[in-house]
Amino acid sequence: MHSATHQAIAAAWRIDAPKVVATVARMVRDVAVAEDLAQEVLVTALERWPVDGLPERPGAWLMAAAKNRALDHLRRQQLLARKHEEIGHEQEAQEALIVPDFTDALDAARQDQIGDDLLRLMFTACHPVLPTEGRVALTLRLLAGLTTHEIARAYLVPEATVAQRIVRAKQKLRDAGVPFEAPQGEELQRRLASVLEVVYLVFNEGYTATAGEDWMRPALADEALRLARMLAELAPREPEAHGLAALLELQASRMQARTDAAGRPVLLPDQDRGRWDRLLIRRGLLALARAEALAPSRGPYTLQAAIAACHARAARADATDWQRIAALYGELAGVAPSPVVELNRAVAVGMADGPAAGLAIVDRLLEAPALRGYQWLPSVRGDLLEKLGRHSEAREAFLAAAQLAGNAREKELLLERAAKLADPTE
Repeated sequence: MHSATHQAIAAAWRIDAPKVVATVARMVRDVAVAEDLAQEVLVTALERWPVDGLPERPGAWLMAAAKNRALDHLRRQQLLARKHEEIGHEQEAQEALIVPDFTDALDAARQDQIGDDLLRLMFTACHPVLPTEGRVALTLRLLAGLTTHEIARAYLVPEATVAQRIVRAKQKLRDAGVPFEAPQGEELQRRLASVLEVVYLVFNEGYTATAGEDWMRPALADEALRLARMLAELAPREPEAHGLAALLELQASRMQARTDAAGRPVLLPDQDRGRWDRLLIRRGLLALARAEALAPSRGPYTLQAAIAACHARAARADATDWQRIAALYGELAGVAPSPVVELNRAVAVGMADGPAAGLAIVDRLLEAPALRGYQWLPSVRGDLLEKLGRHSEAREAFLAAAQLAGNAREKELLLERAAKLADPTE
């Protein structure tokens, strides 16, 4: 019985933790304190629910308990501030301890602005003052509701490392005086890029894991998709929020077809498109249409979503509009130029205009510093060389890519491709 109750608590917490932390953070104006208070509520639920039974509305119970904790915290802070006034501490000490009037806090507790609170929490957790790894860890902790252990397992780093990143991120937010608010105007645009980047990075790690034994980490991709949907709902007039949501919906639609029964990778041309999720494709195309309708010119996520849409609309691999994809990558290179974008454009050009045209682009990238150690560069080059019948060179390229690959499944795939090209006389 207790096991079932604990599972119910875990499910409720995963769903409602972001809203609880966001609401408490609005009240106490400190993300670290808010999470501590929310964790106290979780402990209380773990103690009481197995004895008292599950509440009819678990999320409402968690929220009410968290608000009460926040108000108790504010009362203690106010009492502490008064005591310091009474004993005549120095003015700067008084100012450091004085908190908003309790009446204001009580009014805040009565307000129902979950959407605004979540948006504030997202922009706070993804603040550019934090290093990327800190933003990712804090976002997964606060907005995805993942435990430190789950984040460590997803990124294949020690749990202590993740815990340190989270603690340092909270401390840095406090030291920098980052306000708990959703920015406006130009600041919104600047900060939005940081938020979108974190969600994008989390999804990419789930979609194709950089290391470990598994080709994908679906749970991580699912959390990123949930965050992208949330952001699109909370920022409905921001085209790139819809563009990212569209991209992740369309990419996620292929996940069931990306591995075989044994967990081995299945590349895009070989995937069974009947296994693609049509609902996710519809959602992605709708989000893409919203993004394109909102912006006079497409941003990087919207352009990537448009590329993904070309694949989604093709009933068969040989029906893919590679000319359009190559053109879209050209447009993306103008908006967000990078060697990785150029490498992807080479793939599209190779499909549209022939492998020799694609190889010419790839060979220009061989000396790009950003692609040193990037396994996809020799992997793409090997694919193009194989299509040109230059099997010995292709084999060497696949072997080089396998040496750079950190993911076991990816390395296995590359070695298999190299083995197929081995000269039987050798």
